[in-house]
Amino acid sequence: MFLTLKRNAGSSSEGTEDSDFSAEHTDSSESDVHTVRNTRLTRSSLRLSRNSQDIKQSADHDESPPRTPTGNAPSSESDIDMSSPNVSHDESLAKELSLKESGLAHRPKRRRFHESYNFNMKCPTPGCNSLGHLTGKHERHFSISGCPLYHNLSADECKVKASSRDKHVEDRMLSQRQDENRHSARQQAQTERQLRYKEKVTEMRRKRNSVPLKEQKDKYTEHKQTHCSSHEPLLENITSDYDLELFRKAQACASDDLEKLRLQGQVTEGSNMIKTIVFGRYELDTWYHSPYPEEYARLGRLYMCEFCLKYMKSQTILRRHMAKCVWKHPPGDEIYRKGAISVFEVDGKKNKIYCQNLCLLAKLFLDHKTLYYDVEPFLFYVMTEADNTGCHLVGYFSKEKNSFLNYNVSCILTMPQYMRQGYGKMLIDFSYLLSKVEEKVGSPERPLSDLGLISYRSYWKEVLLRYLHNFQGKEISIKEISQETAVNPVDIVSTLQSLQMLKYWKGKHLILKRQDLIDDWKTKEAKRGSNKTIDPSALKWSPPKGT
Repeated sequence: MFLTLKRNAGSSSEGTEDSDFSAEHTDSSESDVHTVRNTRLTRSSLRLSRNSQDIKQSADHDESPPRTPTGNAPSSESDIDMSSPNVSHDESLAKELSLKESGLAHRPKRRRFHESYNFNMKCPTPGCNSLGHLTGKHERHFSISGCPLYHNLSADECKVKASSRDKHVEDRMLSQRQDENRHSARQQAQTERQLRYKEKVTEMRRKRNSVPLKEQKDKYTEHKQTHCSSHEPLLENITSDYDLELFRKAQACASDDLEKLRLQGQVTEGSNMIKTIVFGRYELDTWYHSPYPEEYARLGRLYMCEFCLKYMKSQTILRRHMAKCVWKHPPGDEIYRKGAISVFEVDGKKNKIYCQNLCLLAKLFLDHKTLYYDVEPFLFYVMTEADNTGCHLVGYFSKEKNSFLNYNVSCILTMPQYMRQGYGKMLIDFSYLLSKVEEKVGSPERPLSDLGLISYRSYWKEVLLRYLHNFQGKEISIKEISQETAVNPVDIVSTLQSLQMLKYWKGKHLILKRQDLIDDWKTKEAKRGSNKTIDPSALKWSPPKGT
């Protein structure tokens, strides 16, 4: 079913002008100098050839030929020592110029082996000699992320996998260059190569044996008992070979990024990097570096109060703090409550310490976050889940008090222990609910993190499919969809293009109402239920004024 857009989307392309640069010819004085040098070189070459003939004649009377400083007989005039006092200055200059032209002089200095590595550091994996790297591109490693032994591989196997990955990237870039003219608004269909590749991946996933054999189970158990936590668990047959290879590629890319940061001095080996945090009843592994004070960062593990977000050095200090801490929920005003889910609005100016601690905590799990201490111009909306002990932090998002570009989210995070449970979409939906109350069209601030982009893409897809499912007319407008959903028109168009639902036919832009996608969305919506949705009637909030 096709829906006609009410207004044709005009496209304006800005032409780019190529600048032509003309090279200037050298002046007459430079050409004269070049002529004099050529003349001097010719005369000096004649003298040099005469001297070499004299040397050959005197060498015929000797039993052994003259030796060069390296101990080898000179094979040509280039091996004669020009520093001899019998050779004139002009001949030395001529010889030097001839060596420069032939590329034999001023050879680049060979780089010393491992000059960028600190040999005092060692890999923490037991039995590892720190040689090799998971990426196959470095000679040494100093962390578990780059240790081949930890990943049940050898250094040679890592190099073979690296060459295979490079070849795959080259083939993919070549195919993309061949298809670069295909991606336009008028052609969104997949190519035959992409369809064949999709069928190949589907077949690989279908062939996987989901039930491991007894020998494989015994092998996994023996590996776990032998190496415990010093080696990565065996991952074979947990998923398909295709998905396992994707995971290996992601591991190699992450390890390569960490190695680049280490060489740049941004991450040092084994110091100033918090590995884990104790947060409530959870112990969380961190993903990225966060600029905590050095005396805390060098410990490797932090202990945090899950209510006031104060960070401490030891379990004893945390236990004493929890006995005295009176906080059971975030500061600020509770503006939403439905069941056990609550949302608190926290002003960065009124609760500066709490918001700074929240930003430092978020940086442990976000790559693109750069704001830590300047929190006064922002409002923080903290989502919690309540039980008999208090309101536990689920996630949060922040937004500017006065955003000129109508960004409704500056930073968004779901805590790792609550991921893949629907809380991320609840936070996104709540941010758009605030935009609807403000009667504005919102959009998240760029750049989005990888997980954030996936969550927003999924949310925009559900919003558009729900709108098209309830829409009964024949003509539709992007502007009307934007006003109804508070989603930016740019995000709507990009989502329609990614779903292959936007077509251009006979001078008109059409939206293809794909019933298969709508049916899939209805099935997932029925399974999910209404537990993880935002109820607009539970919001008790009015837009802040004069903040």
